[in-house]
Amino acid sequence: MDLKTATAIRRLRLVSAPEAISFLLLLVCSVLKRTTDFNAVPVMGMVHGVLFILYVIFWADAWNRTKWSLKTAALYFVLSVLPAGGFFAERKLRREAENAVIASRARQEGVVNA
Repeated sequence: MDLKTATAIRRLRLVSAPEAISFLLLLVCSVLKRTTDFNAVPVMGMVHGVLFILYVIFWADAWNRTKWSLKTAALYFVLSVLPAGGFFAERKLRREAENAVIASRARQEGVVNA
């Protein structure tokens, strides 16, 4: 994995957890808006919207650089629209990046899979 691909995955990973948190907070704010006088939906909506747009941009960049299959790319996109899905995406992306680093080091050391 080259540096630009690793960076694309890292950016997507770093924005996935905050996007999930903002989604959950937006849901809480929506419930509070309907049950109390507290209305933070406009602010949380904007914060979540910005984070979601960043997630989609970083997702598209990572898909382009990693050459994921359509199934894998669709999975990461679906995780972005599910409450708490960003947490699962972050964990999966972290494992993918760690595996790529291990494979890269093995190639550098000349270790061949038997």
